[in-house]
Amino acid sequence: MTDQPLMPSGPIEIKDNGITFSKRLNEFPWWFVALILIAVWAFFIIFTNPNYNEAFNFIKAGLRITIQTSLTSYGFALILGLIAGLGRLSKNILFNNLSRLYIEIVRGIPMLVLIFFIALVGVPTVVEGLNNLGTLLTERGLTTAGGLFSAFNNQNISMNARAIVALAVTYGAYLAEIFRAGIQSIEPGQMEAARSLGMSYGQAMRHIILPQAIRNVLPALGNDFVAMVKDSSLVSVLAVRDITQVSRLYAGSTFRFREAYVTLSVLYLTMTVVLSLAVQAVERRMRADD
Repeated sequence: MTDQPLMPSGPIEIKDNGITFSKRLNEFPWWFVALILIAVWAFFIIFTNPNYNEAFNFIKAGLRITIQTSLTSYGFALILGLIAGLGRLSKNILFNNLSRLYIEIVRGIPMLVLIFFIALVGVPTVVEGLNNLGTLLTERGLTTAGGLFSAFNNQNISMNARAIVALAVTYGAYLAEIFRAGIQSIEPGQMEAARSLGMSYGQAMRHIILPQAIRNVLPALGNDFVAMVKDSSLVSVLAVRDITQVSRLYAGSTFRFREAYVTLSVLYLTMTVVLSLAVQAVERRMRADD
C-alpha cells in the first residue's frame, strides 16, 4: 500500500513574500477605512443638504475659539506640568509638598467642577487679593506698584481667559505626572555623570535629562493634547463661543438638533483623528530613529 501525502486539515494560507494573506487581512486598519467612509459620508451630507450646510456655516465660526483656547491652554499647561513634575522629584520639602498638593487636588475633583470653581471663584479671589495688595502698597507710599495691582478688575477678565486658565491648571496636573515619569525613566547614572563633569543640578537637568525625558514622553504629550481638544468643549458652560456653544445656540434657535450635533460631532472627530494620526507619525519617526 503506497503512502499518500497528508492533506492540510485547516484553511490554506496564501503566501506573499513570507507574509500570509490572512495575516495581512487581520493587520489591515479596517477601523481607519470605516472612519474615512463615515467622514466622507458626513461631509457629503453637510455640503449637499441645505439644512446641514447652513448648520455647518453657522457652527464653523466657533472653530477659531476652539483652536485658540486649546493651543493657549496647552502651552500654559506644559509650563505648569513641567514645574510641578520637577517639584514632585525635588528634595526640597516645601516645593515637593506644594507640587503634590496641587496634583492631588486637581486629580481629585471632576474637570467640570474645576472649570466652574477656577473661573467663577479662583480668578475673582486672585483679583481681589491683588487689589488688596495694591491698596496696601499705596498706603506704604509705593503708589506706582499699588496703582498697577489696584487696576485689576474682575469684570475686565473675559470668560475666554478664565476658561484658558481653568484648562491650563487642570491639565497641568496630569502633565506633571507625565513629566515625572519621563524624568524617572532616565538612568540615574546620567545625572551622576553630568555632576561629575562639574555641571550643577539645574544644568544637568536642562542639558542632559530633560531633552531625553521629553523625547520619551512626546507621544503621551501628544495624546494629552488630543484629549484637551475634546475637553475644550467643556468651556461652553462658561458661555465661551467655541463650536460646542455655537452649536447649542444654533440648535436652540432653529430646533434642528440633528443637523447641529451631527455637524459638531463630525468637526470634533475630524480634528481628533487628524491629531491622532500626527501623534502616530511622530511615534513611528521616533521608533525609526531608535
